[in-house]
Amino acid sequence: MSCVHYKFSSKLNYDTVTFDGLHITLCDLKKQIMGRERLKAVDCDLQITNAQTKEEYTDDGALIPKNSSVIIRRIPIGGVKTTSKTYVIDRTESSGGSSKAVCKKNKNKTHIASCLHIFWSHMQQNSYFTHRVQMF
Repeated sequence: MSCVHYKFSSKLNYDTVTFDGLHITLCDLKKQIMGRERLKAVDCDLQITNAQTKEEYTDDGALIPKNSSVIIRRIPIGGVKTTSKTYVIDRTESSGGSSKAVCKKNKNKTHIASCLHIFWSHMQQNSYFTHRVQMF
């Protein structure tokens, strides 16, 4: 039996995945780790890096030699996306005297999904947001 030692970047100790042969594909290693750690493929993906060489394995067909040690990081499905979109916070006074934050996309289109973190931060400061967020 061959093995690959793995650990999540936040952990101190390595765990072991066993397999037959001289190497394991990245795809098979991910499946075994996700099964052992009870992770769902719909929730996240795994970023796998060789612990000695710091090489990141990106091709699902990449071969990882037996007795290798790897570092695992959970990442969102599709990876981390960088964006160059600019959002503007517009604080306006409402008739009730409380202020509200409106997140606008650069062409004045409201983009609520990307701005929930802004509403969440204002929720603690303003009872208006507490009421509005609970309604969603």
